[in-house]
Amino acid sequence: MQTSDFRAPENKPGHSRLDRAGILLLAFIIFSTAAAQAAAAEKILFHADSFEAAPGTECPAGWTTAGRLAAFPPDFSVAAGPNLGGPGSLSISGAAGQAASGSWRTEVKGIDPAHCYRFEACFYARGVPWPERQAMARLYWLDSQGQRLAMPEYVPEAGQSGDWQRVAATYRPPKDAVSVRIELFLSHCPQGTVWWDDITLSEVPEPAVRLVKVGAANCRPTGSPTNMGMAEQFVPVIEQAGRMGCDILLLGETITLPARGNVPALEKAEPVPGPITDRFGELARQFGMYIIVGLLENEHGTLYNTAALIDRQGRVAGKYRKVHLPLEDLEIGVTPGDHYPVFDTDFGRIGIVICYDIQFVDPARALTVQGAEIIFCPNWGSDFPVNARAIENQVYIASSGYDTPTDIVDPRGEVIARADSRPAVAIAEIDLNRGSREAGFARRRQYLLRELRPDIIVPGYSR
Repeated sequence: MQTSDFRAPENKPGHSRLDRAGILLLAFIIFSTAAAQAAAAEKILFHADSFEAAPGTECPAGWTTAGRLAAFPPDFSVAAGPNLGGPGSLSISGAAGQAASGSWRTEVKGIDPAHCYRFEACFYARGVPWPERQAMARLYWLDSQGQRLAMPEYVPEAGQSGDWQRVAATYRPPKDAVSVRIELFLSHCPQGTVWWDDITLSEVPEPAVRLVKVGAANCRPTGSPTNMGMAEQFVPVIEQAGRMGCDILLLGETITLPARGNVPALEKAEPVPGPITDRFGELARQFGMYIIVGLLENEHGTLYNTAALIDRQGRVAGKYRKVHLPLEDLEIGVTPGDHYPVFDTDFGRIGIVICYDIQFVDPARALTVQGAEIIFCPNWGSDFPVNARAIENQVYIASSGYDTPTDIVDPRGEVIARADSRPAVAIAEIDLNRGSREAGFARRRQYLLRELRPDIIVPGYSR
């Protein structure tokens, strides 16, 4: 590696001399400014990664325990291990009691509703079959009188390292919050034990907006002798959406079928990838957007009612095959799909259901549990209200209909965009970080995912 000596410039009229001390001072100022900015960006209010019982108690300083039923308390202890960081961890065991439920608790003061806060903690669970429901971290925002201001925040899982599961999320407190109570639970798990460690609450900058411009096309082809002739009728709405800056555009269900009743099903089917996805891929690449298109897919002679996801580069990034088939699909020889995939895009995770799927609870619920933030529904004519699925799963839903409305609906069930005329595009710009930026917006989704009971076997239904 070559090096060179620093040589200070000579003094000249109109110029000042910058020596080594000056450079070091300048570097120190820059470093100090950067460090100050970093400190301002994230201010740690509370951190605990080592635990030792205070003299005369079984709890570390600042911590208490609480059982929901005095007759069936869990076993609490400060465990030597397992642990992260410093020595010790906060242990809770079920004490062989199905009714045992309780938590470690501590209160952090200095909360300002004008700021956002990120909570993180790690737990190690043994003998806990449903940690999403049985090993929980939650936050209660409290007012100056110590009264809770809202229902608690359940902190979602956010990754795993070895045997330790991390929970983490960013929140904006409700108005009048001055403190927060941290509760770390084990609930209704008689043979289980959970150890909590590495617990942090930090004041953080407000999360940046995560905008995505979602489009749903109201376009019904009028018939054509060829599949490509059907597809070309969607080109004007794709171009319209592209000019509007759409990030992802939903087209209709099985776009080669309308007004072609006398054409055999196999002649209306396409491989995926195939000619139509290639054609729409050119447009996706031209406008830099995702496109979801419904097709009757032919895979080696087997027919599926399929929705293909085309990415911004024009490639088929994935496909979903309709699981719930009505009589019309079955009569033309369609085979049902057998799973509910989710797809990761550059703006977030999405899922797809097709028409009759929306009548059933399971498809949208399965996508939500897997983290889908927007569900897309090519919809020929299912009259089940899309709003209901949006509310019960706390997700955005875009629906492109032939005999049903073309809407984009938010998690509260409100229609935020609609295309009444044809052809037209419903466009909505959505902030997928709204839940972190607005107090309480994501709370119902937290409860939904935390309080599901997939462990309950329903005779005649569960397999």
